[in-house]
Amino acid sequence: MDILSSALAAGGQNAAGSESAIPAWFMITSGIVVVAILVFDLLLVIKRPHTPSMKEAGIWVVFYVGLAIVFAGALFAIGDATHGSEFLTGWLLEYSLSIDNLFVFIIIMGSFSVPRKYQQEVLMVGIIIAIVFRGIFILAGSAIITAFVEVFFIFGIFLLIVAYRQAFSDEDEGNGENGLIRFLRKRINVVDEYHGNSLRVTIEDKKYWTPMFIVFIAIGSTDVMFALDSIPAIFGVTQNTFLVFTANVFALMGLRQLYFLLGGLVDKLVYLHYGIAAILAFIGVKLFIHALHESDWDFLSWGATIPEVPTWLSLSFIVFAMAAATLASLAKMKKDGIPIRSTSAEKSDDSQD
Repeated sequence: MDILSSALAAGGQNAAGSESAIPAWFMITSGIVVVAILVFDLLLVIKRPHTPSMKEAGIWVVFYVGLAIVFAGALFAIGDATHGSEFLTGWLLEYSLSIDNLFVFIIIMGSFSVPRKYQQEVLMVGIIIAIVFRGIFILAGSAIITAFVEVFFIFGIFLLIVAYRQAFSDEDEGNGENGLIRFLRKRINVVDEYHGNSLRVTIEDKKYWTPMFIVFIAIGSTDVMFALDSIPAIFGVTQNTFLVFTANVFALMGLRQLYFLLGGLVDKLVYLHYGIAAILAFIGVKLFIHALHESDWDFLSWGATIPEVPTWLSLSFIVFAMAAATLASLAKMKKDGIPIRSTSAEKSDDSQD
């Protein structure tokens, strides 16, 4: 809640201060509603661990997408077109980039052999960890931008490098264990088998951590790593801290259900990483142009002659890139005779006990 409150307080105006402030009552009310939904969702998952059916996952995805659209509509109603369009673009950007998370989630779940009935809880806890740390990154990023606007040059170059790696790197995702997990395994006692959803167990008067604890850390730390890409990217859409934070929250809130809805289909969309790379490259260039306009460095004054990229163009490009990559992937699947039905859908009725 401290992170949320700080983000709300800082979100009344953007770094440049050129936009009208979003009313405090709206920020507070929306914050309370979002936290209430997250708490309800978490309690529901803990109380009834199960593998959601395709229908259930689909309903929740539609609910969270609808919630984001309603929020955008409310911004249009109480603010202006700038606030609404910036949130909508930022949310679509974060939602698109979160597809990358799904690839890694699938790898982690398979690597640690997480029982399917507990995967919802693992994802939910990981998402909450991600929200907290992204809040910290957003506040830090906002402070850096305010003090040193030329940081947009660094963000832009960084995103172009990430885009290149996304498109052309053949790096293996590994076995789901990052350096932090390998460090923990060497220094704490971990049993091999799961004990329900317990994090610690006592065996012969000795306490052990369970694999569930390691999985929580793996999911949470992976989300934090992805934030290093997505936070600079969304600052290319808006510098309004409140909009940046809420766009991240709404994108993450629907990620768990999207995991069960798409499941094994995600790793079959072979061209999806090209769409994500194109989006990152586009935002990287947009950040670079924005930095040219905002910089006080005299030798970059010529940059003001380059027109800034409007929000509507960013929104259109994100939708086009993801749609093109998805359709191209589906066409290849059809050509290769690969069934579109996801593995999660095929297993959705497993482990319902």
